[in-house]
Amino acid sequence: YGALYTVALTVGLRLGEALGLTWDDINFDEGTLRVRQAVQYSNGHTHLVEPKSNTSRRSISLPTLTLAALERHKDRQEARRKDKDRPALANPHKLVFLSRSGGLLNPSSATRRFQEKLEEAGLPTMRFHDLRHSTATLLLSRGVHPRLVMELLGHSQISLTMNTYSHVIPQMQRETATAMDGLLATGGA
Repeated sequence: YGALYTVALTVGLRLGEALGLTWDDINFDEGTLRVRQAVQYSNGHTHLVEPKSNTSRRSISLPTLTLAALERHKDRQEARRKDKDRPALANPHKLVFLSRSGGLLNPSSATRRFQEKLEEAGLPTMRFHDLRHSTATLLLSRGVHPRLVMELLGHSQISLTMNTYSHVIPQMQRETATAMDGLLATGGA
């Protein structure tokens, strides 16, 4: 699950988007990831669905940390597939994140496992979706332009990004004022 958590935190994917990733969606040479489907649980079944909106369908440049986590995850998955002492995983969809049987991973199971890992680490309880919020908050607080954060998260409108993460704006405004002082300071007027 480490690669799943890394993807969720570093690029802000929704849980369903992350669970819908296939190995064909990851381009290790270019360092990109495509979001083109999601996993959803409804009517007692887990299935693949279209992304939430047109802007949810996107291509994302991956941080080196994320690429490394995905490469290690792929190596472990390959080793498991080749291990003659373990049952083979079918993985007909070429999924990056699988259930124990090789099929679609139920979002509730992934969330439950996330909660267990937080508890084991002595960390406070949080929703899986809070990793996505952390992505945006961290990037905005580091001065990344809100439009870039909007595109990364697959938001349909900049207003959604700005309204959701307005708590970061006052800090950004102070940094903007400080930057302007530095640019235009005349040594005391």
